[in-house]
Amino acid sequence: MSTHSTGHTEPFDFDEWLELATRDPEGFEKRRQAVIENYLSSLPLSKQRRLRGLQFRIDMERRRAHTAMGACIKLSSMMWDALVGPGGLTTSLKMLTTSAPHTLQVDPPRNAQVLSFRK
Repeated sequence: MSTHSTGHTEPFDFDEWLELATRDPEGFEKRRQAVIENYLSSLPLSKQRRLRGLQFRIDMERRRAHTAMGACIKLSSMMWDALVGPGGLTTSLKMLTTSAPHTLQVDPPRNAQVLSFRK
């Protein structure tokens, strides 16, 4: 479904999008980006930054992939990681349903050394 800033939702027509992608790939991409931007703009500002960051990651993975199938596999892997990976949804749900959530072992955040590239 595509959502407009007015909150109105119209049905997603797969055949229409497929025909557009086949006939006019650039038009498809422009429309895809417009629908995403329209949706993101309709959200409260407090949620936009995180979701724009996620959309940026998705777009970068799509560009890096050599094929549409490669992009699909990478995005699927990202979704699975968000579900069952460290700090993912499964971990969060376990923390909510555990009688002593503070005892649940979660990997500590990783620290990184920031290197200066100034001369």
